[in-house]
Formats: sequence, C-alpha cells, structure tokens
Amino acid sequence: MNSETQEASGARAYLFLALAILFWAGNSVLGRAVRAEIPPIGLAFWRWTLATLFIAPFAWKPFLKDLKTIKKHLAIVLLLAFLGVGTFNTLLYTGLQYTQAVNSVLLQTLLSAIVLLLSRIFFKVPIRPLQILGVVIAFLGAAFIIFKGSLAIFLAFRLNPGDAIIMIAVIFYASYTVLLQKRPNIHPLSFVFTTFLLGFPMIFPFYMIETFSGRPVTLSSITLFSFLYVAIFPSILSYLFYNRGVELIGANRAGLSAYLTPVFGTILAILFLGESFKWFHAVGIVLISLGVFIATRMNVRKKLT
Repeated sequence: MNSETQEASGARAYLFLALAILFWAGNSVLGRAVRAEIPPIGLAFWRWTLATLFIAPFAWKPFLKDLKTIKKHLAIVLLLAFLGVGTFNTLLYTGLQYTQAVNSVLLQTLLSAIVLLLSRIFFKVPIRPLQILGVVIAFLGAAFIIFKGSLAIFLAFRLNPGDAIIMIAVIFYASYTVLLQKRPNIHPLSFVFTTFLLGFPMIFPFYMIETFSGRPVTLSSITLFSFLYVAIFPSILSYLFYNRGVELIGANRAGLSAYLTPVFGTILAILFLGESFKWFHAVGIVLISLGVFIATRMNVRKKLT
C-alpha cells in the first residue's frame, strides 16, 4: 500500500471514529437525562432489540452467506457480543443512575490507555514513549474541559459507586476494541447483526428482574424518541463506523478517539443547551489535538518509511 493510499485510508478511519464518538457522546447525555423516566437495563434491552430488528433487513443476505464462517468462529463472536453489546451499555446506563455525566465522560477517556495496556498484555504490542506522552497530554486536555479549567472544581471532584460501574464498562469496551482483530473475516453488516442478535438476549434476564422489581418501562414520547435514537445512532451507525475504524488503523490508534468525547459533549451542549464556548474549551481541544498527534506520529512515520 503506497503512502497516498495509507493517508486516504487513515482519513476515512478517523472520520468513521469521529462519527461514532459523536453519536456515543449523545448517548451518554441522553442516558443521564432520561434516568428518571427510563430504567437503565430497560433502555439497554430495547436499544439492542430495536437495533437488531432495524438492521436485520439489510444484514440478512450477507448474514446467511457468512453463517458457516460465523459458526466456525462462534466463541470469539460470542465474547465480542458479550463485551460490546451485552454488558458495556447496560453497565454505562446503570452507572449513570448514580454519578454525574462529567464523571462518566472523564472515565470513558481512559479507554485509550486501557487499550494500550491490553494490547501489550494479550498481543505483545509494544508501548512507545511517544504514545504514553500523547495519551497523558490528551487526557489532561479532556480533564481541562471537564473541570472547566478550575482548580476548585477539580479539588471538589469525588468518585462514587456509579463510577466503579462505569469503569468496569470501559474496561469491557477496551477489551472489545482490542479483540476486534480476532473477529472473523465476514461482511460488516453480518458481524454487527450477529453481535446484536447474540448480545440482546444476554440482557433479557436482568431486564425481567428490573421490571418485576418495580421499574417497568413506560411508553411515552420521551421513551420512544430515546429508543429510536439509541437504536439507530449509537448502536447501528456507531458500531459500523467504530469497527471499520479499528480495522483500518488498529486498536491502539483507534482508542485515542475516546478523547473526542468531551469535545463533542461541548459541541452538543453549545448547540442544544445554549452554552457558550469558553477559553477552557479551546485549551482542552488544543491539548487533545496535540496529544493525539504525538501518540500517532510514530506509527504514521513507521508505516510511511
């Protein structure tokens, strides 16, 4: 592959990853906003159930064509369905019942560092000094946005049980990201549909427990809008985009996209909540951009030489 083709492929990958993170940023905001109206496991269950139904007409033909390969690699597909569908968002929504959205965003930015560590543990991928430096700088940029450049807000920050739940979710999704390289060589729609199809029944027993313990899902305009958004954007589209991005540039570089979460959170707050762009947003975005550039610089040079 020549340098121009690699650059074009990298540009597509970062576009896909940016769109995935944009939709996931909206997912975190929505999960926190509707926590009183929609129980967390109910939101996760209907998200994946509807996503499975919506994508089925488009994925059915390639799924049947790839079924033999899927059965051959069923163990890894089941594991990826468990990590990426069955547990991650269920834990995220549950954690958001007990913590603030800013805590959730900060913890999700740790995805990149965890991906680096897991890649090293499971696949012996070396961790280079520039990657560590870039991850640290990008994390500081994310923290700068989250804490609004205020030492007082930082000192007032406290972790709580909900943060522990979200941390487990992030570790699971980092594992999903790293293990994507072991996915079978099948059509993207087949893979996403299969993980959805295997993943949502894993949530069903917990959904039943939640429902019969006094928190059933109640239909309303808010519920329906929420279900449609989480089924289409952070589920079908984000997973197609994210999986393709990881395939094109690898787990370690793709994991850096997590630092876009507070950036897109800022943009969404400005567009939909009437918030204004502040100086700490600019500083944070510059630090995140610099960190991602440093962390990916060595990999790019190595591939082009």
